Amino acid sequence: MYSSFAEKMSKPDLIDLGDGIYVLRFEVMKVTSVYSAVKDLLARGVIRPGQTLVDSSSGIYGHALALVCRELGLKCHVFASVAVDDSIRTQLKYLGATYDQVAGGTGSLQHDQEVRVRLVHDYLRRNPDAYWMRQYHDDVHYVGYEHVANMLLKELGSAEMTLVGGVGTGSSTSAMSRYLRAGCPNVRVAGIQPFGSRSFGAEGFPLDGFIIAGIGSGIRFDNIDYSAYDDVHWLDFDVSAAGCRHLLSSTGVFAGLSAGAGWQAARYIRRARPDAGPVVFMAADPGHRYVQQVFPPDGPVAEDPDYRPVVITGLDQMTGPWCTMNWGRRHFSVQDDLPVLSLQG
Repeated sequence: MYSSFAEKMSKPDLIDLGDGIYVLRFEVMKVTSVYSAVKDLLARGVIRPGQTLVDSSSGIYGHALALVCRELGLKCHVFASVAVDDSIRTQLKYLGATYDQVAGGTGSLQHDQEVRVRLVHDYLRRNPDAYWMRQYHDDVHYVGYEHVANMLLKELGSAEMTLVGGVGTGSSTSAMSRYLRAGCPNVRVAGIQPFGSRSFGAEGFPLDGFIIAGIGSGIRFDNIDYSAYDDVHWLDFDVSAAGCRHLLSSTGVFAGLSAGAGWQAARYIRRARPDAGPVVFMAADPGHRYVQQVFPPDGPVAEDPDYRPVVITGLDQMTGPWCTMNWGRRHFSVQDDLPVLSLQG
């Protein structure tokens, strides 16, 4: 039995989809990181009960923060992306959080994230007692993934596992790589990125008009460990949405856009290395918030286009709708124009 709903939400399910591919399915993935991060900060005296925690979110981080704050006796304020829908806003409201949603602008990833972070900075100037969770920067968000990595190693063993997942803040895949490789250095990690993301150098390639919430970045994210990634896949909306539909029709798993992208990459990896170890992709959230864009209820079921990536060897070769590159665990540096705000003591 779980002691609370937040505790349950912090623990994903591992499901065998056949052919050596597994999905690590979360209901609200960010609860895994937020639940442990907030408890760690409380235990170390960095924050105190009753204090307001604030951050920027494209959806599930804000929901997770509100849920955890309600349980642990803290207040919560969220600067929400244009991608945050009625279901998330409703949960924020009834969990006792307050929020401001940024107005639609250019539709770019950079605009959406940069505006929200500047609003956080302004909020902290006006509310100096609030604590910025810095989900884009503080690797305290890694802590919650240790038990997930240990569960994977226990269930699947340590032989040549490949982990596939979206790279937003880096807290999930970067953290998982750290803890998985502590038990098995041979674990491979493939990161998922949208075009237009500053992380991994795709900001010069045009965004295809729809922000895949939760992955990619328009600003610098300091908690991405670029040296964790063996391969990177860049996929556009159409490829990711086709992956969502194929995942649902072929396995019954109803999941969001980053999971659809992960399913595409996982199948490609399995075809390329049929005799290798298990391939595990991460599904951060269910598909409910994507129904209108991805799963239109009217009309026939769309056939799987069977997309395949173009293999590139340099960022100057980037091409859509899907390309992949051997990243080789290299280091990478990202700069932006946002002001630096020190961590509160």
